Amino acid sequence: METKPPRSAAGKAGDDRADRLKAALKANIARRKAQARARGETGAHRAEDEAAGQGRKG
Repeated sequence: METKPPRSAAGKAGDDRADRLKAALKANIARRKAQARARGETGAHRAEDEAAGQGRKG
């Protein structure tokens, strides 16, 4: 009779952590995009403004 080695909980916990981190990253990016849209900023507009010398000044 063969005995199977016990499954390590660390492998599953690592996968769960990676999934949580991926979900948090996606949510963070979505939130930042929504904030930029609310400010009316897009990549193209920002580049045009900076080229015209109207970039944001800290």
